[in-house]
Amino acid sequence: MEPEMGALALKDANGRKEEGTICKTSQDAFEVQRRDEEAVQGLDTSSPPGPSRARLIALVLTCTGAAFMNTLGVQAAVIVLPTIGTALDIPDSRQQWIVSAYSLTFGCFLLLWGRLADVYGKRLIFIWGSAWVTATTIALPFIPNEIGFDIFRGLQGLGAAANVPTAIGILGTTFPPGQAKNYAFACYGAGAPLGSIFGNLLGGVVAQWVNWQWIFWILGILAGIITIAGYVIIPLPPVSSTVGTKASIDWIGGTLITLGLLALLFALTEGNVVGWSTPWISVLIVLSIALVAVFVAWQWYLETKTTRRPLMKVSIWKNVRFSAAMLIMALFFAAFNNYLIFATYFYQQYLGLSVIQTTLRFIPTGVMGIMVAFITAQLLSRVRGSFILMFGTLSVGIACLLFAVPIHPNTTYWAYGFPAMCLAVFGADTVYPSLTLFTAHSLPQEDQALGGALINAVGQVGRAIGLAISTAAELAVVAQRKGESIEVVGNSHIAPRDVALLDGLRVAEWVNFGLAIAAFAIVLYAFRGSEKLGQKG
Repeated sequence: MEPEMGALALKDANGRKEEGTICKTSQDAFEVQRRDEEAVQGLDTSSPPGPSRARLIALVLTCTGAAFMNTLGVQAAVIVLPTIGTALDIPDSRQQWIVSAYSLTFGCFLLLWGRLADVYGKRLIFIWGSAWVTATTIALPFIPNEIGFDIFRGLQGLGAAANVPTAIGILGTTFPPGQAKNYAFACYGAGAPLGSIFGNLLGGVVAQWVNWQWIFWILGILAGIITIAGYVIIPLPPVSSTVGTKASIDWIGGTLITLGLLALLFALTEGNVVGWSTPWISVLIVLSIALVAVFVAWQWYLETKTTRRPLMKVSIWKNVRFSAAMLIMALFFAAFNNYLIFATYFYQQYLGLSVIQTTLRFIPTGVMGIMVAFITAQLLSRVRGSFILMFGTLSVGIACLLFAVPIHPNTTYWAYGFPAMCLAVFGADTVYPSLTLFTAHSLPQEDQALGGALINAVGQVGRAIGLAISTAAELAVVAQRKGESIEVVGNSHIAPRDVALLDGLRVAEWVNFGLAIAAFAIVLYAFRGSEKLGQKG
């Protein structure tokens, strides 16, 4: 044990004697003297106080708002597609572009925006992306024709591609591992599924009682609030954090992956409309695969043969669990989103319910989703990640199964519709936060926004491929039952209570069930014995 020291006589800047502190060890005495000397030199090396709890909560809500707004806008637009189509004189076969134009630009520019955020500053990209979303969203109701409307929807998605992944990067660099980070990512992870759910509610209410333009005005107001909140709440980065980094942007890689994803998502979007045998669909798919392959080769070259920084390090995919997490995200995102879409089709197209009647059936998902988000934050540091992911993927699988099995359509909603809605949100609000938190832990601080972009891009590609497969299966069954071609069925209106339509919807849900179970199987293989995802720091 070190000897105790007596009172130390220390001098201040003016040479006056002061009584020092009674130090228990020589190390403590040295620390007092060092701080006193630094004070004499006018230096202050003490750490600045961290953000207050209220500011951190506001920061989490602001970042979550970006994810919430993204899916809220998509799903609300889906609900009012026929209304917008009638107002702008858009044929049924082209109404999907109101949604697809947004999804295309959002999915294609995620990786590039993610890298730009890591280089130029996450706060800057988040604010400008949110401001861009605000401006384009408010302008949309004033666009008088189909082409202009689709263009502005694409521009809207471009802004969302900037602020959604950047929000993940901001949370990843702000919170150290621990319970606070678990809550932050649980909240953010719940934003996307809750946005889809409340998008149904918003679309239904607006379609029932006010003009469709109010959807975009409401979204514009929310986006404006997020923009202002981001400017006020997100802390400024250190001045030196972006110095000398501008040359590290891989513009060649950004162009290759953006064009590759654009070709792929465009082909998948149009395939069920014009027919998969259409020559240019096959050309686009082959072209997209080639561009992505060249992108991967270019990234490998930059990482292994040069000192230049690639857009995405290929080496991160050597981590089996990281690669598995991305594949789980693609499969799960497809299953969950397809469940919402085909459940909507079942209530509106087959049962012939009104928009507001359909909306009422989705209310349990919103209520349960908020509750599950808080529970998940506690589970992340207490339960193994494999158990959480198994529960989530299996829950969504069962939700799809309840709409796939031949339950009589007149069966009460409470017997299978209500349990399915609850199970779907149980899955979404446990899997999304878990995978997002895992991605944040897997990448270094300087790649946090890119990680957010990557997991969102993988989800978008999975969603597009899954929806294309499910829709193709549905149309094939309906065409077979009705004895017509797929092209004719895809461009025709089917009356409610048509048995062929019911069979097609059930087959689509079987596909969705398969996607969820595939995700479940990957969890069993890759995450067996995994640690808790939200370990306390």
